[in-house]
Amino acid sequence: MKASSLESFLIEEIKSAGAMDIGTFMSHALCHPQYGYYMVRDPFGRGGDFITAPEISQMFGELIGAWAADIWLQMGSPDRFLLVECGAGRGTLMSDALRAVRAVKGFHDAMSLHLIEASPLLKSKQEQN
Repeated sequence: MKASSLESFLIEEIKSAGAMDIGTFMSHALCHPQYGYYMVRDPFGRGGDFITAPEISQMFGELIGAWAADIWLQMGSPDRFLLVECGAGRGTLMSDALRAVRAVKGFHDAMSLHLIEASPLLKSKQEQN
């Protein structure tokens, strides 16, 4: 039987595989391709369920950018480094961070940026940002 909701999917999974740990439950609840919370909607802002600091003010992202650039400089300005954001959402934090440090010579050229996001909808919003 094909599940018609997240609830029915979870019930079927538990019936067929037994008890489910919290990590698996949360993974299904948030990232199930058809029913997962982050997969079927943009959860942020007025039309969503919550708001995060980067969506309220650019200051948080700018501070993160300044911190990352300062650490990079303290490390001797390496020619290459990875800048990774997990759960990047719309990409607002990273957009603010990178804008704040655009004048730091060599930082953007040395950086290899990786945004990790499960939601196809939010990934498309990252591309816009």
